Amino acid sequence: MAPTVVRIDHNSPTGTLLDASAPLIRIDDEGYTRGDGVFETMLAVDSQVRKFDLHLTRLANSARLLKISDPDDAAWRQATALALESAGPGTRTGLGVEHTVKLLISRGTPDEGPYGLVIVSGVPDSTIEQRENGVRAMLLPRGHDPAEDTSYPWLLAGAKTLSYAVNMAVLRHVKSLGAQEAIFTASDRRILEGATSSVVVARRDQGRLTLFTPEPNHGILPGTTQGALFEGARDSGWDVGFGPLYPKDLMESDGVWLTSSVRLLAPVTHLNNQALATSPDVTETLMGFLRSR
Repeated sequence: MAPTVVRIDHNSPTGTLLDASAPLIRIDDEGYTRGDGVFETMLAVDSQVRKFDLHLTRLANSARLLKISDPDDAAWRQATALALESAGPGTRTGLGVEHTVKLLISRGTPDEGPYGLVIVSGVPDSTIEQRENGVRAMLLPRGHDPAEDTSYPWLLAGAKTLSYAVNMAVLRHVKSLGAQEAIFTASDRRILEGATSSVVVARRDQGRLTLFTPEPNHGILPGTTQGALFEGARDSGWDVGFGPLYPKDLMESDGVWLTSSVRLLAPVTHLNNQALATSPDVTETLMGFLRSR
């Protein structure tokens, strides 16, 4: 089924429902010819968007880094409500009826300028499978330390841009090796993030589990789901920490998970073809932290 699409621009600041089966993009649209734009992907359960405020904040930050105009929060909320009201059937899971909601800002064409899109579709079955059954992951070098980019604003460190060709190439590469996800490492082997996810590790000390994630503000895109997970863990009396993490920390951990907004929480069952410790009970507890957020 075709996705549902709503467009926001200066002629329609609260959104216009489009025909997704008709042409929507001009050949000179710089969002698609140059990847000059930003986006956020969110999960809606029973037509309620999860972590909407956090995604809007991150979208606004990305737009600011690209110096591209961003519709205000009220416009995004109204356009998203229209898209969800008009959307086709979602994917029914234990959480409810799920839809993927993508907010996208393109630089647009030279004469028309920037615009926003809300794109709604059912969550893919493959995403639910990874959430329920876990993923096999591979460690891959990032090529350089993204922390070095933070001193140069034109390198857009921390922006979630439309330029995702590298991320998709990485996923194709690891798929050819029998995995579903990649975890990037810096030149010193420090763990960074997944190709499309954040990394969370559990470590047990004297029977007490602590959650860790790579240190923020080192060129890593801040994960909204990882943040919500840590907030829920703290509220439940768990300890949390922030890197640095290295491959040994993952291999010797009491659990590794990849978090993202639609997949939510996927346990890593194998890393570089080596089986990792997994715990369905701990995974369910962590999912409980996310369900309320």
